Amino acid sequence: MAWEYSEKTKRIFMDAVQGKPGTHLGEVENPDGEGQHGSIVCGDALKFTFRTRKNADPLKDVIVETKYLTFGCTSAIAASEALCALIEGHELTPIGALKIRNQDIVDFLEGLPQQKIHCSVMGAEALEAAVADWAKKRGVDLAAQGVKLSGAHAEEDEGRVVCKCFSITEPYLRRKIRELNLRTIEDIISALKAGGMCGACRYAPGGLQDILNETWGTGEPAPTTVASAPVAEAGPSPFLLYRKIEKVIDETVRPVLKGDGGDIELVDIKEWKVYCALRGACSGCMGASRTLQLIVERTLKDQVDERIRVIPV
Repeated sequence: MAWEYSEKTKRIFMDAVQGKPGTHLGEVENPDGEGQHGSIVCGDALKFTFRTRKNADPLKDVIVETKYLTFGCTSAIAASEALCALIEGHELTPIGALKIRNQDIVDFLEGLPQQKIHCSVMGAEALEAAVADWAKKRGVDLAAQGVKLSGAHAEEDEGRVVCKCFSITEPYLRRKIRELNLRTIEDIISALKAGGMCGACRYAPGGLQDILNETWGTGEPAPTTVASAPVAEAGPSPFLLYRKIEKVIDETVRPVLKGDGGDIELVDIKEWKVYCALRGACSGCMGASRTLQLIVERTLKDQVDERIRVIPV
């Protein structure tokens, strides 16, 4: 499936993977705050770090530098960039930065596909984890400052694990369902990823549908049969797939590479494997493999099909 992103989201993503000035992909050395959210196993993980300009009063520390590392898609990178921009552009204290919510990130990007909303949630919760780390280092009692952690690090979120694939607990689910106004299982999958892998927790006793029904008082009855594994989506014909890939490379990827004196050659396509060769300045670049992964493969995954893999030749 190809995702429809705003032009702003696509531009932010491309700028980030090219490492243009003002972008934030990387890691702050000796950070004052460090937090992580997500799972490398499931393909989405975000590490967020920041540095502050320290004050004698730690409550007046100001965040002056932010960076992130992410194992994720276009929306994960763009959402992380949005988070950094929202913080650095407003001279925020770590506690003040906690006022940023996932919807602020979505609005900054001028929208995200519904199935990618979880990327904005991931950013907001990685920030919260980093602020909790800063508070511990600086001896700040967040509870005494009226700060109530709302992410996966909140103490009240410990409890029965509902979604075993993503280790998501019942208290966390119940709170997020209300906070984000999640009304259907599809809403939960989009925002939190719970239920999005094997599907076993969707209609199991005490599972997602039961929690939705108990939270909102109404809802569809759970089916008597367990949801089956999702059926793989049929792909386009080899000819149409080639045309789609060629179009994305010509219109999106090639202009970016040519801007740095490089180019790309589409060598072959076998099923979902796309064989490419970098040319010009890009061919001898030490970051060639990173270019293929971050720019070529992720762009093709987002604009053509998530099953695509780029193989360098």
